[in-house]
Amino acid sequence: MAAAKRNEKVTALLRYSWMGLMFLCCITTQAQKKIIVDAKGKGDYKTIQGALNSLSDSAATARIIFIKKGVYREKLYIEKHNIVFEGEDKAATIITAAIARDEWRCEHNDDWGVATMNVSGNDITLKNLTINNTYGFDYLQDRVVNCPQDTINKQKTISRNSHQMALRTMHCTRLKAINCHFKAYAGDTVSPWDVENGMWYFKDCIMEGGVDFYCPRGWAFAENCEFIANTGSAAIWHDGSKHEDSKTVLLNCRFKGYDGFLLGRYHREAQFYLINCLFADNMKDAPIYKAGNNNLQWGERIYYYNCHRKAGDYAWFNNNISKELVQKINAQWVFGERWKP
Repeated sequence: MAAAKRNEKVTALLRYSWMGLMFLCCITTQAQKKIIVDAKGKGDYKTIQGALNSLSDSAATARIIFIKKGVYREKLYIEKHNIVFEGEDKAATIITAAIARDEWRCEHNDDWGVATMNVSGNDITLKNLTINNTYGFDYLQDRVVNCPQDTINKQKTISRNSHQMALRTMHCTRLKAINCHFKAYAGDTVSPWDVENGMWYFKDCIMEGGVDFYCPRGWAFAENCEFIANTGSAAIWHDGSKHEDSKTVLLNCRFKGYDGFLLGRYHREAQFYLINCLFADNMKDAPIYKAGNNNLQWGERIYYYNCHRKAGDYAWFNNNISKELVQKINAQWVFGERWKP
């Protein structure tokens, strides 16, 4: 009798263990399943926003939205967390909209909706995508629009040089982009903004636009990226005014643009590190400069190491940090223990 009871217990234990294993397997399968977006209708959804709307607000593991080749004419609102947006092919998976920030703000009190991709969710990953704001390419001439927010004229002139954001974050503090192309004609193309807690990681990306077209606030690390200046008075910008440790690092990056393009500027406290970067021959002989009259409590902090220009180096980007420090500079050095992208 005792042996029979022991056998029943062993059988029950095995059965429940098997059920538990199957349950865990199901959870893992669901977590790893990709939601397929195909504009031609051969996936789970035809639009990226539709796929995004189908998800819960958050999850313990990343949800993958896999986007097939095609042109997706969408303005995206990303308010959910822990999501990977993965394109089938960077050059052929295109998310595009035409938005002038100045026009948007004529009828809205904030920037939510000002970009092609608007992000307020955390732990967002972008892979193998082209994200365009085509306003400056589509509208070559100035336009006069009704502008209720203009208290005097109730009108505003919108030019192709106005701010045009491909990516804008609000209340997002962790975002990474791998092998993506962010494109606009004019300013603020890539605007990951959170001066308090923002952490941004870019690898193997192309960014192009006008003034301050790469303008992170907080902590940023970009490696093996290409920056293309179409117009404007600076390519890169940084705001690290909230914390002395805030910084933007550009490692193994390349810069090119129109004849006489300027490398960068800042309006508030900033900290730049440019390491192993290559500058085009037609870049202007002008260092990253301070714009505006704000006082600096932490001083000028612009650092270079092993940066070059084929036609000859300018004196202002000579090495001014040690090799020993450079050997320590990586993503972990920038973000510390707060984030490991």
